[in-house]
Amino acid sequence: MKPSFDRRDFLKFAGIGGLVFASGLARSARAAAGDDFYFVQLSDCHWGFEGPPNPDAKGTLKKAVAAVNALREPPDFVVFTGDLTHITEDARERRRRLAEFKEIVSELKVKDVRFMPGEHDASLDQGKAFRESFGDTHYTFDHKGVHFIVVDNVSDPRALIGDDQLQWLGADLSKQPPDADIVVFTHRPLFDLYPQWDWATRDGAKAIDLLLPHKNVTVFYGHIHQENHKMTDHIAHHSAKSLMFPLPAPGSQPKREPVAWDPAHPYQGLGFRNVEAEVAKNDFAITELPVQKEA
Repeated sequence: MKPSFDRRDFLKFAGIGGLVFASGLARSARAAAGDDFYFVQLSDCHWGFEGPPNPDAKGTLKKAVAAVNALREPPDFVVFTGDLTHITEDARERRRRLAEFKEIVSELKVKDVRFMPGEHDASLDQGKAFRESFGDTHYTFDHKGVHFIVVDNVSDPRALIGDDQLQWLGADLSKQPPDADIVVFTHRPLFDLYPQWDWATRDGAKAIDLLLPHKNVTVFYGHIHQENHKMTDHIAHHSAKSLMFPLPAPGSQPKREPVAWDPAHPYQGLGFRNVEAEVAKNDFAITELPVQKEA
């Protein structure tokens, strides 16, 4: 029998195999609305990848979908923060992988599912194939008093957001009050985590400068295939684990190579997260969840 968890069970489960990280986020608008909510973040699925270090390359995404579907209380929405597929120079193969990914995640019971590209999806064709399957690469939406902004820092192969999108971001932020509750989703880190490994956005500092006048901002991203927490002034940045293979800590070894699969601890370093907005505490509780051997 498959386990079934509600969101509070998720937080209890964190004491066994996950991690709860409290991030001070929304204060005014969400508190006024009085509604708790939570979402699930998945990242770096790399559908189409084969070979070492993941002998279950075609299984981890499906296991994650099954785990989300096993929740007794479904999340308000699910977000995939890039690298839905593994890179290929073959345009037809790129579209085939995107279509297969889309079919797999269509099994999610939650119908509000948000997508953004990673460089594996978009850098070779400036996001053309991604847009054909999923729509705009950058956009906004609002949910229960929180303003969400999706920033595309991958479609430009130079790892740039670009002037046009920065102008769009500035125009959007100008409509938000200084105490607005803002969450940014992006793929690459906006700050210079480790540029030597392409763990940066070349004009990310400009985006952070646009965000800084707002008191309540948090960024969720992917790309680095591991959990990482960083503050730039009062802005919290949280990276997500991968569903395909983990990568080493920034600068911990000479080359950015995937961490080897450990047969004694399968799926070690892989996972996804539950992010719960807790109005009473005025923060988000981030629960890191592992990929399980059996879905």
